[in-house]
Amino acid sequence: MDKTHPYDKVYPVTWEQLQRDCRALSWRLVERGPWTGIYAITRGGLVPAAIIARELDVRLIDTICITSYDWQKQGEACSLKCPEGDGAGWLIVDDLVDTGRTARLVREMLPKAHFATVYAKPEGRPLVDTFVTEVSQDTWILFPWDSTPQFVPPIAKARE
Repeated sequence: MDKTHPYDKVYPVTWEQLQRDCRALSWRLVERGPWTGIYAITRGGLVPAAIIARELDVRLIDTICITSYDWQKQGEACSLKCPEGDGAGWLIVDDLVDTGRTARLVREMLPKAHFATVYAKPEGRPLVDTFVTEVSQDTWILFPWDSTPQFVPPIAKARE
């Protein structure tokens, strides 16, 4: 395994699949509300937060701005914009929890908030309260905002 890109597998997620998974997450969260508001972790949590906010009828949405990824390489989590308070009554939404670096930083900022992600990997899973789908640690989740459909030659043609 290449240590600069520790992902052996790719799990492509379509817009339709993301919509279904966010709705499934919303079903798990609706009984835990009502919520004061939603904090979307940027950038990956923005789209899931919008879908979940609609499903839970939450109108107050803010962001927590964290940076930790560069194309298939995770670095140190760094906060660019921090929320106020301890998070009581708030829902934190992110697209996934991977190693837990971002989740740990956000948990320190908002220890009383409920943390939900659409996808979870084993290393980060203990840091979130609610998630929908678990994938292996060596899987790169390819989100629809990071990809585009393109022509792929038939297998027989690609072998020529």
